[in-house]
Amino acid sequence: MAHNVVKNPFTYSDVDELPLETKDPDSKVKANMISARDFNLWYGAKHALKKINIEIKKNIVTAIMGPSGCGKSSLLRSINRINDLIPTCRTEGTLLIDGKNIYDSKVDVDDLRRRVGMVFQKPNPFPKSIYENVSFGPKIHGVTEKAELDSLVEKSLKGAALWEEVKDRLNDNAYSLSGGQQQRLCIARALSIEPEIILLDEPCSALDPIATTKIETLMRQLKDSYTVVLVTHNLQQAARVSDMTAFMYIGEVVEFGNTRDIFENPRNELTENYITGKFG
Repeated sequence: MAHNVVKNPFTYSDVDELPLETKDPDSKVKANMISARDFNLWYGAKHALKKINIEIKKNIVTAIMGPSGCGKSSLLRSINRINDLIPTCRTEGTLLIDGKNIYDSKVDVDDLRRRVGMVFQKPNPFPKSIYENVSFGPKIHGVTEKAELDSLVEKSLKGAALWEEVKDRLNDNAYSLSGGQQQRLCIARALSIEPEIILLDEPCSALDPIATTKIETLMRQLKDSYTVVLVTHNLQQAARVSDMTAFMYIGEVVEFGNTRDIFENPRNELTENYITGKFG
């Protein structure tokens, strides 16, 4: 077994350990928001996810890390069924949110995607104004009153820590923002439909260090109101922002646990080799 393999290339989230409530088996806080049970996914003949069993809890940041092609993004995209858009994709097993299988034929996929917001690797604002970017989702979901839209736009931009920077330029084109601001705008756009879960797929990979720091600070703040699931290649980022971490390899979850434990005392040799840079 590995012991204390990497103590100091990494600094940890301001919550070094999970709150005591989440360690209590009887605590309501421990309730699983997302639960995969023997979940499999194929793209045609390619078996991309293999018997995934993982329990992601509410109101924490969970990081999913691993080398390229290991299935991280496939797992993330399964949580809001965006993989449904790929004709050759099929699944087996169950993936539950609040105890309900989201792959049940009776599930309203549009409602699921409202509950589960997603932010992609590269900022992808619409070629519209800042205001129109954030109000787009609520309008699609039937919000028409300008006062309500104004309130949602302000609330969402504040939630994405962007309001103070753009409140006097809401009619400017979103492309006038910097890369980091555009990514926070995309987060605000996800927040505008009032989701319960935020999925972040490598949200900082295209950003400079200053913008990355702002997004990481935002991630730690978002967990107060949302369940946050982060896919990242950046080990230091996983250590800095997450409470729980999963390590994936060739479509399988090799190890999953408290972030500090994963980085300092991994139980699996593959995890240790990845963290210490022997592959990846």
